[in-house]
Amino acid sequence: GTESKHRRRGGDLKTGSTELGAAVTGSPLTAVLPASTTGKKSIVLSSETRKELAKQAKVTKEERRAQIDERQKYLISRLADGIGLSEQQVEEAIISDDKFQLIEQFFAPSGLKKLLFFYQDVLQQKSNASLRSDGSTNTLLQKKLFITVGSTENFTGTCAFFLRTSDKVITASNVSQEVNFGVFDCINGNILQGLEFFLSQIMIPALKSQQNWGAVKEGLKNSQIQDFLYSVDKFVGTLSSSRQNIEDKIQLTKVDIDIYVSNLQNPSDYITAG
Repeated sequence: GTESKHRRRGGDLKTGSTELGAAVTGSPLTAVLPASTTGKKSIVLSSETRKELAKQAKVTKEERRAQIDERQKYLISRLADGIGLSEQQVEEAIISDDKFQLIEQFFAPSGLKKLLFFYQDVLQQKSNASLRSDGSTNTLLQKKLFITVGSTENFTGTCAFFLRTSDKVITASNVSQEVNFGVFDCINGNILQGLEFFLSQIMIPALKSQQNWGAVKEGLKNSQIQDFLYSVDKFVGTLSSSRQNIEDKIQLTKVDIDIYVSNLQNPSDYITAG
């Protein structure tokens, strides 16, 4: 498609199109890519190249904006409500994201089972930043909403997630029935506390009030359902204990033993010291 053509054009600039696209579409990378990010030498883009990339990125964003249908609008609405952003802010973040294609993969028949978004502090280049003499740029931490596979970035903020309930193709008419939405907070980087809160305050109350259990006609009276809920309760208890053990862990003071052992001369000294 047209979008892939733009990506190929970006790829002609002596580096990967994903890296260059990320530099201007607002992914957690910056326009100067450090060796620690790419595993290669730092890439410094000229102002002309950056202008061309920005132009391509703008075209790509508008093409994506034109593709937005009722399915994407449903996701945007849920994200805006769950995270506390405006729908316009969420839309702008999505169409600027270099993982935009994951949304279509999520909607496809037998597609991705989950679609994840992180909203957290990300190191970004200042919009009016110019290159310093050493090739670096001015950067700052800013809250950012971005699509993620969940394993490439550290989770430090809020995770919004969509889960499929079947392998059906996701359409405008079934998206609200076939897709579940949730928000999971990693409070101050404490993922155990976030998971404990999510399960105990949201999931377990929802499960215990669930009337329809599909093929299980007895519902909550069914012994297997009761065993399942007991297991979830027990898991939350284990999470709580683990979190408290970590928070209240005993830290032993390091002791310099040289002053104690330097004067030990014979077995009786060892016995005395013991």
